[in-house]
Amino acid sequence: MEAFEKALEVNPRSAAAHFELALLYEKKGTEPAAAIYHYEQYLRLRPGAENADILVKPHILACKQELARTVSLGAVTERQQHEFEHLAEENQRLKSEVQAWQTMYATNPPGPAPAAARAPQAATSTPSTPPNAAPSSSANPGRTLSASVAGARSHTIKAGETPTVIARKYGVKVEALMAANPRLDARHLKVGQVLAVPPP
Repeated sequence: MEAFEKALEVNPRSAAAHFELALLYEKKGTEPAAAIYHYEQYLRLRPGAENADILVKPHILACKQELARTVSLGAVTERQQHEFEHLAEENQRLKSEVQAWQTMYATNPPGPAPAAARAPQAATSTPSTPPNAAPSSSANPGRTLSASVAGARSHTIKAGETPTVIARKYGVKVEALMAANPRLDARHLKVGQVLAVPPP
């Protein structure tokens, strides 16, 4: 993770580095917001990525569900429960499709992809991307979740700002802001640091 973070400091437009960091953050299991951010950056830099629909978007959905578990929503209505169940079913369906694609390509790998369609090269690694996937229509900039994911935004910390000030500015609860940024130390905010801002 440190190696890919350094790679992004040198080249912030390295889509491959964002992809690898997203996988690592998701695998870590404690920072789904960071994983979503890097997945979204990857899709923004590679809007026609072949693995967008069969790999990246299902992972974003899974991270979104994991992030939702960390936020206290209070009493859950019957409608919300149905929506959660629908999301879980959709996630399971997407996972099954991904597994089917992986099985198909494992038994019948395609020939080399055209140079323009090959996955981007990372600093020390290359993301494994199933070829011939449908192009993505998602290309939202910045540290944001796509509208299909959660409609979140980003905020760059300025001098004198506190989590309370930032949360009030976007009309969100401080707890939700902190949950969306699990690595954030509320007592030591850094000017220039970018935060993920959850929807109100």
